[in-house]
Parts: sequence; structure tokens; C-alpha cells
Amino acid sequence: MTTNGSQSSMSPSRLIDARIKELGDWRGLMLSWLRALIKEADPEVVEEWKWRGVPVWSHAGIICTGETYKNVVKMTFMKGAALQDPSSLFNSSLDGNARRAIDIHAGEKINGAALKALIRAAVALNVDKGGKKPAAKKAAAKTAATDGKAVPAKSQGLRKLPALNVDSGRAIMRSRRTGRNSW
Repeated sequence: MTTNGSQSSMSPSRLIDARIKELGDWRGLMLSWLRALIKEADPEVVEEWKWRGVPVWSHAGIICTGETYKNVVKMTFMKGAALQDPSSLFNSSLDGNARRAIDIHAGEKINGAALKALIRAAVALNVDKGGKKPAAKKAAAKTAATDGKAVPAKSQGLRKLPALNVDSGRAIMRSRRTGRNSW
């Protein structure tokens, strides 16, 4: 699909429609079927168009993408590594810490019920996490830095002090922003 000025004014749903129509082969049919399945699994799903032409489905965070290549339609789940996959649908990107993908080749059949369950699990994970990465590690680091007192610096209006260097008995403060010494 070529990118032009008129596409920037089109809604993501229309852009996905245009991609499906443009493909005009088994990949378009598969992308259309996946899209319908996603909408059945989560009626509140939001369709997006990102990264120069990739259909994305979101609900409290990205659920999955629908990429099309010459020989494969790839459905990538952003938090797939955290999902249970009892039907073993994931067959690509299995070594990563976060993503998992399903590569679908021409003529392959996908278990629709299992895929819906996977989509629902991805939505539940996003909703449980509030659509954002957990901040527990960050909070633990702040607590440890304040000797057990949970006092976030930003909420107190404090800022980090510049690094203190000691040079021949004199304390030299180096500002991190300017890189200059202040005596």
C-alpha cells in the first residue's frame, strides 16, 4: 500500500479495509478473518494504524498486530510471553522476553476458539496491568534509596543533586546539565 496525503485523513479502520482489499489474495482473506475474530473476542477493541502501515488492535494497551508478508500473515502479541497458550498457537518469536507471534501460511487452518481465548487473555492482561508496565521495581528502588522511607522525590518537589567530585582537597561540584564546575 502506498502512502499519500489522503491516507493520513483516513480512519485506521478504513486503512485496514484498504489493506485487505489491496492484498486481494489469501493474505487479505486471512487478515479479514483475524480482524473479525478479534472483534468477536473483544467488542471494545480499538483499531489503529501504526509503524507505516501495520494494523494494530488495542484495549488498555496493544493486544496484537496483523502484519502481512509475501508468504505469511503474522499475528504478533506484544505481551505474548506472559500468556498461557494451551493450544500451542504461538509458533514464532518464541525466544523473546515479551512478544510471541503466530505465523500463518497459505492453506493453514487456525483454531478460532483457541485464538479467541488467547485474545481475551491478552485483553485481561492489559486491563489487569492498567495498560502500562508495572512500576513495582521503580517504587522498590526509590524506597531502598530512602532507607526504607517511601518518599518519592518528584512528589516532594525535590531534584537530584549534581555529582560531587573531590579534586586535590577541594570539593568541585559538576553540573550534569552544563558540564561546568561550580566552586
